[in-house]
Amino acid sequence: MELLSLLYFLSCTIVLASGQNDYVQIGGIFGPDDHDLEVAFRYAVDRINMDRILFPHGGLKPLIEKVSPYDSFQTSKRVCNITQLGVAAIFGPSSRLTSNIVQSTCDTLEIPHLETRWDPKPHPRSCLINLHPYPQSYSRAIKDLLKEMQWKSFTIIYETNEGLVRLQEVLKSHGPSEYPITVRQLGEGHDHRPLLKQIQASSESHILLDCSVEKILEVLTQAKEVKMMEDYQSYVITNLDLHTVDMEEFRFGRTNITGFRMVDPQSKSIQNAVNDWQFGEMRSGRRINITANTVKTETALMYDAVRLFARAFVEMNRSSPINTTHLSCDDPGKWEPGYKLINYMKFMELSGLTGYVRFDVDGRRVDFPLDIIELDRNGFVKTGLWDYRTGINYTRTEDEKLSIISESLQNKTFVVSSRLGAPFLMEREPKGAYTGNERYEGYSMDLIDEVSKILGFKYVFELVPDGRYGSLDPKTKKWDGLVKQLLEKKADLAICDLTITYSREQAVDFTMPFMNLGISILYSKPVKQPPNLFSFLSPLSVDVWIYMATAYLGVSVVLFVLARLTPYEWNNPHPCNPDPEELETQFNLLNCMWFAIGSLMQQGCDFLPKAVSTRMVAGMWWFFTLIMISSYTANLAAFLTVERMDVTIESAEDLAKQTKIKYGAVEGGSTASFFKESNFSTYQRMWSFMESARPPVFAKSNSEGVERVSKGKRGYAFLMESTSIEYVVERQCDLTQVGGLLDSKGYGIALPLNSPYRTAVSGAVLKLQEGGKLHMLKTRWWKEKHGGGSCKEEKSSATESANELGLANVGGVFVVLISGMGAAAIVAVLEFLWNTKKVAVEERATFKSALQEELRFVLKCHGSTKPVRKGNAKEDSGGKSGGTGGGNSQGPYDKYGNVNKSNKSMVISPDELPSKK
Repeated sequence: MELLSLLYFLSCTIVLASGQNDYVQIGGIFGPDDHDLEVAFRYAVDRINMDRILFPHGGLKPLIEKVSPYDSFQTSKRVCNITQLGVAAIFGPSSRLTSNIVQSTCDTLEIPHLETRWDPKPHPRSCLINLHPYPQSYSRAIKDLLKEMQWKSFTIIYETNEGLVRLQEVLKSHGPSEYPITVRQLGEGHDHRPLLKQIQASSESHILLDCSVEKILEVLTQAKEVKMMEDYQSYVITNLDLHTVDMEEFRFGRTNITGFRMVDPQSKSIQNAVNDWQFGEMRSGRRINITANTVKTETALMYDAVRLFARAFVEMNRSSPINTTHLSCDDPGKWEPGYKLINYMKFMELSGLTGYVRFDVDGRRVDFPLDIIELDRNGFVKTGLWDYRTGINYTRTEDEKLSIISESLQNKTFVVSSRLGAPFLMEREPKGAYTGNERYEGYSMDLIDEVSKILGFKYVFELVPDGRYGSLDPKTKKWDGLVKQLLEKKADLAICDLTITYSREQAVDFTMPFMNLGISILYSKPVKQPPNLFSFLSPLSVDVWIYMATAYLGVSVVLFVLARLTPYEWNNPHPCNPDPEELETQFNLLNCMWFAIGSLMQQGCDFLPKAVSTRMVAGMWWFFTLIMISSYTANLAAFLTVERMDVTIESAEDLAKQTKIKYGAVEGGSTASFFKESNFSTYQRMWSFMESARPPVFAKSNSEGVERVSKGKRGYAFLMESTSIEYVVERQCDLTQVGGLLDSKGYGIALPLNSPYRTAVSGAVLKLQEGGKLHMLKTRWWKEKHGGGSCKEEKSSATESANELGLANVGGVFVVLISGMGAAAIVAVLEFLWNTKKVAVEERATFKSALQEELRFVLKCHGSTKPVRKGNAKEDSGGKSGGTGGGNSQGPYDKYGNVNKSNKSMVISPDELPSKK
C-alpha cells in the first residue's frame, strides 16, 4: 500500500510539473446514484497516469459533473460547460434520458462519447461507442444456453419491455408450434406470489428470469415461499450482475440456478482494481463498499472505457499530435480529430476487466466473452464459456482435475459391454447385414450415444460372452457376466437393464440411475367370465332371496289370520239384503298371497284391507318392498354392466398363500437375489417355494420367463423388473402387471471401480435427465418402436361409459317371462277342460260335443261377450212365477230362498223379494 501511495504521489507531481499543455481533459457525467461508476472513472484515470509509458510527461485530467437523471436542461448546461473547457471525450451518464442529451451534443461537436449502459437502439454514424454487450448478441448467448440445456418448454418472467428486446432471439427461435413457451410479466409492486403460484400450478420446471439485480433475490425468495423450489426447478437468470447477489439460502437446495457474467471476481485484474479503489478512497477519508464479488458490470465497463480511450489517444497522438479545442454550444464548431479518434477506437482491441474488447464498424460491442456460472454449495462457480464465434463451451467441472478428465475423453474410445434384451439392446434386421455398432439398436445404444455427444468420446459395443448380468458365486467368490468384464478390464462401460445393488457396488462403480423401477409380477390377464343366464338374480344373495320368499309367505299367512279375526274384513255378500244370514271376506289364503305378490311387484291389487290391523300389516309390507325393490334396482345396473373377471392373484401375498400357481425369476439375477436375501417373511416363503419347486421355476432370461407365462394358461407368474413388464404388456395384450412394486431401485451405467470417468458420465446422465432426453428415449423404445402401444389401456373408471348389455346379460329375464307365460297357458287349458266337463254334465251332453262347442266360440277371436249356457231340462210349472221348484229351476230364488246364482241374467223387482218368515 505504501508503494502504491508513493507511485501515486510521484505521478501527480509529474503531471503538475509537466504543464497545462500536457493534460488531456476528459469529462465524466454521473447521476446521484452512480457512485461506483464515478470511483471506477477516477481511479482508472489515476492508474493510467501512473503508466509513464503511455504519458511520459502528462496524463488525463477528469472533469466530473453530477446531474439528475430526470433533468435534461441541467444536463445540457453541464455538458456545454465541459466542452467550453476543452475535452477529448465524455463518459456517461447511465440514465437513458440524460444520455440522449449528451450524445446529441457530442454528435454536434464531434466529440467522442463513451457509454457503458444497456442500449437497444442502433446509432450508426454517430460519435457514440458503447462498451456494453450489444443486445442482439447477448440475446443470442441466452438462446445458445437454452439450446445447450435442451429446454423445449419453459416460462419467461420479465420485468420491463426492455427485457423482451433482450430475449428477442429466444422468442424467434422458440415458436409456439415447435417449442411452446409462456411469457409473463412481473407486477409493479413487490408481491409476486400470485404470479408465481400460477406458474407453480402449471407444473413448469424451467424458468427464464429477466429482471433488475435488485429484484432477483426478491423473486427467488417468494418462489421458495410458494414451494416452487421444493421440486426440481431450473432457472436461467439473464442479469449480468447475478454474481453480485447473495444466494446463501439457495446454495443447498435442489434448484439449479444458471446465468452469465462478464466480471470474474477471481481474476487478478479485478482484485487489483478493487484494491486501488479501496486504497484511494481510504486515503481520501472516504469509505467504499465494493469488493471483488460485488463489482457490477457497468462499473467494470467504465474502467475499461477509460483505458480504451487512453490507449487510442496515445497511439493516435504519436502519429499526429492531438490538441483539444474549447467548443461552445452557442456557436457550435467541430473538433476535427474527433471522428478520427472514434474510428481509431472502433478498430482497437483491448484486454480489460470484462474480457477482450472489440467493436464492429458501428461502434457496437458485438463480440465479447461470457462466463457461464451455476450455483452450488460453494456459491457461483464457472461451468462454461460463451463466445460469439464458438458458442457454448462447457467445462462442466469445478476443479482442474475434472477439467483434465473431460478433455481426455475427447480422444478416447470406450469399449461398452452389454447383453441382448429388448428394448435395451437388440440386433437389427436383417441379421448379418450390418457391421460394428450398426449391428445393434435399442435404449442402451441411444443412451450411450447421447452421453458420448456430451462428453465427446467414441464407443464400441460388445456383447458379454455368457449373456449374464453379473452375480457373485458364493463358492468361488468370482463374478460372472457384465461385472466380470469390467473387473477383467475387458470393458470400460457396461450398460443394459443392470440393477444397482449393494453387492455389485462393492465390485464396480455405478453412475446415477438413468431409470428408476421396482420388482413386480407378470401374469396373464384375467379371463372374462361368460354372463350368467340368471344374472338378474345376482344383486341379492341366495340368503336374501330365501328370506324374501319366507317373508312373503309369512305376511300372506298373517294377513289371512288377521282378516279372519277382525270383524271389519267380513262383508255382506248381498248388498240389497240388509239382514243377510252369511258374511264373507275377500282375504282368503289365495287372495292374501295375490295381494302380497302384487305389492312386491309394485303393481297393486283390486281389493284393499279395511281394518286397522290388516292395514298395518299392508303398510309394513309396502315399506319392506319399497326398500328391497329400490336396493335391487340400484344394484342391478352394476351387476349387468360390469364385466366379471376370473381374478386369482392381485399381489405377492396372494402368490405366497397358494401353491397352485407357480412363479419364478431370472436365475442369478438381481430379482432372485432380492428374494434370497430378504428378511421379510412373505418374500422368504416365496424364495423357499421357488428354490424347492420341481420342475425348476427359474428362467435363463426375461424372454424365456415371458414365454412361459404366455403358455402357462394362468398357471405361471414371472417376477421381473417393472420396466421390462411395461415393455412386454405394451406388445402382448394377453399379459398384464399384477400388484405394485415390491421394492425400489434403479438401472445405472457400470464402470470399473474408482474409475476417473464416473463423475463425468454421471454428469452427462444428469444433464440428459434435466433436459427430458431420458424420458424421450423411454417413450421411443417402450411405446413407439417395435410394436409398442398396440395394447390399449382398459377402461375401468366409473366415469366412463357403461358396457352395452347383450342377450347373455338379460336372457334369464326372458326365460322367466316365457316360463311364466307357458305355465299360465297350461293352467288356462286345464281350466278350460274342467269348465267344459262341468258344462257337459249340466247340459247332459257328451264331453266331445261340449268341447267342440266351446272351441268354436274360442276360435272366433272376436266379440267380448259370451252367452250363458242353459241346461236341456224342462222348466217347472211355476215358470216365471218364481216358485221354489227343484234344483234345476230357473227362477230367481232357489229352494232355500237365496238368489239363484245360476241365472244371473234374470231381472227381478223388489216386490218379488221373499218376505221374512
